[in-house]
This record gives sequence, C-alpha cells and structure tokens, in this order.
Amino acid sequence: MRSHELALGRSFAVTFDHGDDFFEALDQFCRDNNLRQGYIPGFIAGFADAQIVGTCDKLDDPQAPVWSQVHLTNAEAFGGGTLAWDPVEDRVAPHIHVSVGLKEHSATAHTSHLLGARVQFLTEMLVFEVVSPTMHRVRQPDLYNVPLLRLGDETH
Repeated sequence: MRSHELALGRSFAVTFDHGDDFFEALDQFCRDNNLRQGYIPGFIAGFADAQIVGTCDKLDDPQAPVWSQVHLTNAEAFGGGTLAWDPVEDRVAPHIHVSVGLKEHSATAHTSHLLGARVQFLTEMLVFEVVSPTMHRVRQPDLYNVPLLRLGDETH
C-alpha cells in the first residue's frame, strides 16, 4: 500500500452531448482546459453503446487481466476513475470503471473497465484536477504488464 497527499486544483462540471464519443469528448475537455491529471469521483451517463472489459469464455489464467470486450447497448451507467498524463502519447490517459445497466433487460448490470462508449442523451461528470503529486502509470512486468497508477517519483 502506498499513499500520497494530493494538492487539488480546479474543479469542473462537464456535460457531454448526445452522440458524443465518450473518450473523444473527455480528451477534448482535458485539452481545452489544459488538464493533465485528476480524478473523476463519479459520473452518470446514458450510453447508446458501450464496450467494457469482459468475456464469456473460460479463462486459461483466472489471475491474468482480461483484454476482450463485451458490447452493450441502450444502457444507463455510473462510473468514476483517474486521469494521468501519458507523455509518450502526449495526452491524458483515463482509467474509467463503470456499472452499466441494460434498460430493456430489467436493468441487468455489468461492471468493468470502460473501453469505449457513445453518449445517449447525456453524460454528467465531475472532474477534480490534481496539481501534485505527478500522476502517471507504470507497466508492472510481474503483474501481466498492467499499467498501474503511481504518484510522484514512484516507479514501482
């Protein structure tokens, strides 16, 4: 376990429009506001379609991360996550998890890492900028090369 006190900067309320690509709109918001790192304590959204991490296949290694996608449509979502700067890609790298309820299936829910989504009607989000420490992701070779959030000068 590691921890670091955060120095917070600006706070934003962000709304996405019907038809927006979720990650493209989030990236544009970050660029428009020169926001390089922060956290999203929560957001509500309607998604015409969404892709989250998941599979129906038997896993060869249940401890390994799953990289395949489950495709969902006509869904309501609640989510949150972190934003860290990726200097290689020159953009913010979001890490977002959602719980997505399918409207026409008695709101049956799926919960996982969000890979993509198209907004249906609305997305309402709060974003809090983190001024310090630096938030970045470091791939962890001994944990399937998963990029894990690091704070400040942490490298492992």
